[in-house]
Amino acid sequence: MSDFRTQRAPAGPRTASRPWRHFHRLAWLAVALALGVIVFGAFVRLSDAGLSCPDWPTCYGRAAWPTAVEQGDGHAATSIRPVEVHKAWREQAHRMVAGLLGALTLALALLAARRRPRGIAQVVAASALVALAIPLYMRGLHVAASALAIAGELILLAAAVRWGNRDLSRVGALTLAMIILQALLGMWTVTWLLKPVVVMGHLLGGLTTFSLLLWMAWRATNLPIRLAQAAQLQRWVILGVVLLGVQIALGGWTSANYAALSCGTDFPTCVGRWWPPTDFREGFVLWRGIGVDYEGGILDGQARIAIQMAHRIGAVLVASYLLWLALRMLRTPGIRGWASTLGVLVLVQLGLGIANVKLALPLGNAVAHVAGAVLLLAVLVSLLARLRAPEA
Repeated sequence: MSDFRTQRAPAGPRTASRPWRHFHRLAWLAVALALGVIVFGAFVRLSDAGLSCPDWPTCYGRAAWPTAVEQGDGHAATSIRPVEVHKAWREQAHRMVAGLLGALTLALALLAARRRPRGIAQVVAASALVALAIPLYMRGLHVAASALAIAGELILLAAAVRWGNRDLSRVGALTLAMIILQALLGMWTVTWLLKPVVVMGHLLGGLTTFSLLLWMAWRATNLPIRLAQAAQLQRWVILGVVLLGVQIALGGWTSANYAALSCGTDFPTCVGRWWPPTDFREGFVLWRGIGVDYEGGILDGQARIAIQMAHRIGAVLVASYLLWLALRMLRTPGIRGWASTLGVLVLVQLGLGIANVKLALPLGNAVAHVAGAVLLLAVLVSLLARLRAPEA
């Protein structure tokens, strides 16, 4: 008899893992929206529209965006960046979609906390503090706004620590805390003029939010994969998530420092050499102060080459591990579909990365490369959420 079987728990209007009978549908909607936010955000960044709305959360003082250059006249943001109508809509539309995702995440957190003592009150209080911080920030009261936002985050984190894992309240609170941090990172991305460590952190925060929502959606759907060697496989998958996360961070650092084409269009060599001159110390300085405009990058050629070479080496190592994991999973009955998907995605992602270099970073290909990283992460997180030991 096979040691594998897939089981679905008996459906019920309110189970321990699903606080509301439509909770899983709302969670999957949030997952789809999070994927769209990440990919659209990559489009905004890679199309050089990341500073097209220099103020936050408005765009040249408008709730939407200026549709003519004259509409920005007289606003303080024009001293940072002149109005570019064809780019401004991208940045502000991205903020609006991210705001919708925040509203969905708040709804999930409220629903998940319903059975916790004062659970709803804690989520509402944290959200109210963050909401109050926004107008304070817009009035220039940055210290007070930061204090309120931090207080809201601490309420959510404290609740997540107290709440156990018997339901989805903990992950709901953590996801809402993450989406609030994402909003702060999005604000700092603009106000700190595309500071690379913030841009990279914003990417990682988006992927963490996506992962938490995906975990919540699978758990609420309650469709476990029962496997005798689930514990061992979970450890391998966790290592895969860690390695992939490091590689994504390297990719974000490469993009934020405009190092994607530092080797020209050479591959597998770089500027005609297997190992050109590099400056890793300068290439990986995380903090350089505030006030520098990082659009277009500020590093010299050797520092950018160091970043690119690190990303290439990381790609080889991570792809090798994930391909090994896919081959290992292929030998396990019942998860061969997941294994095949993982293997195909790794190969496609490698191809997209090479094409980025050889074709001089075409926008569509570069955005697809980001989407490929999200899908790889989705496969690994889905396995973590679904793998279970056989029931006794």
